[in-house]
Amino acid sequence: MHAHIQKYNNRARILSLLFMTAGLLACSSQLQTQTEQHSKETNDKVKAPDVRNGKPVVYQVFTRLFGNTNTTNKPWGTINENGVGKFSDFTDTALIGIKELGVSHIWYTGVPHHDVITDYTEFGISQDDPDVVKGRAGSPYAVKDYYSVNPDLADNPANRLAEFEALIKRTHANEMRVIIDIVPNHVARNYQSLAKPDGLTDFGENDNTSVEYARDNNFYYVVGQDFKVPMGVDGYRPLGGDNHPLADGKFIESPAKWTGNGSRKAQPDANDWYETVKVNYGVKPDGSFDFETLPDSYRDKDISDHVAFWADKTVPDSWLKFRDITQYWLAKGVDGFRYDMAEMVPVEFWSYLNSQIKQTNPQAFLLAEVYNPDKYRDYIALGKMDYLYDKVGFYDSLKGVMQETSPTSVLIDAQASVMDIEQHMLHFLENHDEQRIASPEFAGTSEKGKPALVVSALISRSPTLIYFAQEVGEDGSENMGFGLPSRTTIFDYAGVPAYQRWTNQGKFDGAMLSSQERKLREYYRRVLVISASQIAMQGEYVDLHKVNIALNGDYDETLFAYSRFHPLQQMVVVSNFAQTPKRFELTVPLDVIEQWGVNDGRYQMTDLLTRKKIDFVVENQKGHISMGLGSLQSMVLSLAQ
Repeated sequence: MHAHIQKYNNRARILSLLFMTAGLLACSSQLQTQTEQHSKETNDKVKAPDVRNGKPVVYQVFTRLFGNTNTTNKPWGTINENGVGKFSDFTDTALIGIKELGVSHIWYTGVPHHDVITDYTEFGISQDDPDVVKGRAGSPYAVKDYYSVNPDLADNPANRLAEFEALIKRTHANEMRVIIDIVPNHVARNYQSLAKPDGLTDFGENDNTSVEYARDNNFYYVVGQDFKVPMGVDGYRPLGGDNHPLADGKFIESPAKWTGNGSRKAQPDANDWYETVKVNYGVKPDGSFDFETLPDSYRDKDISDHVAFWADKTVPDSWLKFRDITQYWLAKGVDGFRYDMAEMVPVEFWSYLNSQIKQTNPQAFLLAEVYNPDKYRDYIALGKMDYLYDKVGFYDSLKGVMQETSPTSVLIDAQASVMDIEQHMLHFLENHDEQRIASPEFAGTSEKGKPALVVSALISRSPTLIYFAQEVGEDGSENMGFGLPSRTTIFDYAGVPAYQRWTNQGKFDGAMLSSQERKLREYYRRVLVISASQIAMQGEYVDLHKVNIALNGDYDETLFAYSRFHPLQQMVVVSNFAQTPKRFELTVPLDVIEQWGVNDGRYQMTDLLTRKKIDFVVENQKGHISMGLGSLQSMVLSLAQ
């Protein structure tokens, strides 16, 4: 398709357009018994252990694709032609199948009511214009009504909110928490809430449209000019050229508003986020702030101090609107939020919003999409984010290793760069913005994701995120209309073939999976359960790669080794990123042995992935493990005395 169709493909462009300038495993018999139990639970549907021993595992699911059994996959197909998943598809059986992967939180992507093309006028919902909607099903990041949910997802659109509330209750009953998206930087061009509580107003409803900027305006305006639909490129036409009464190259917006990525043109470029408008947080067009700045000393202050700081301050109206929106969803039982493009909004707003959220629910899970490493510590310490994407550091480095363009040593620097905040940096191998591992454009096979999963999921105290169908090797090869293959569509109606084989017409038993897909899912289960359940995940990290490379033996730059350890458990994790077997002797140096508190002697370590035993010899306070790793194999070795 075309360069403009993926909203977040070119992050260099996005950043340039930012508006702001701104061991013992067996020492505890309970732990050992728990691990042995998991080794026996290969393909059985079991509940994963409580994450109190390990760390959170987040399962991102694109809600409208999850339960869709339709296999037509016609490019630009309608909801009737290609089908759509529903809230009701998340049955108890389906949720148990997710839970067994060690999942603690489900991120239901695409829940807030965003622009769609399907006609819901009989339910009082206005039609959306294809000229400012991406795809047939619409972008989940062009929210039209924050107080309602996507009508596509309901069996009865008139009852859509109650159906989502029922899903929240089912998720909680299956011992998982619920995350939904909040998109603070922008909203749909035609934002209009039909469901807002009494006394609240819509974004832009009270704006003074005669000026470019006012502090309490929700939008910025191109005064004296009407909005014009951007010119298409490379023959692009809305809906693939299908007829639609509103697909006429026009959209009425007078005066024009600034576009979501900060474009100030009345006619944005086709590569701009033209389906959205920029929200004003009291940042003037020259980049200066029209609100109180947060003293740097508040890095070390707690939530109550941040609440108190803002209590006597007058804040811009957009701040209040998002406070009301998040409090509304917390009251519905939502347990946390994933914030889209959070760095395009000032840190002071996050201090205000997140402290309000944490005051209501101290356990709320707050995850932000941030790509500028220079801002990480501000958004964590001042903005009170729980977690940020570790994308430009760890993910990008690991992708290079998987694609055989980088040595594994790059992972040392990536991890070291965030060691002071590593528990806040969420790790992932796939999400809705990134290519599927199995796609030819990425690694070409899901098998290459196996060593990467082990490294990503177990190297730090950070949560692990997996994207639905990643665990069964989906390759994202379908070209559904508004979007390039390699990323499962977020804009159109579609079925996800590999995932449909797991869901098996709503049975959620994996009976249609191939042998390779079934083995891959079981591998994911084992790794993620280790992440969620093992006490060493709460412990320390130390690199073993550098010292072993320096020994100039058979250990090379296609291997990667590190240790995770806790007073109750010591681990050595070793991964082979090569497709050829490797034999080598791994050294655990003196300083690590001392931290472990292990004396000279011969021990056995247990590979938690296979339950096989391997000798571990300590001589003169230096450890040695003779290892053989097959193609793309990893070992997660736990010491038992």
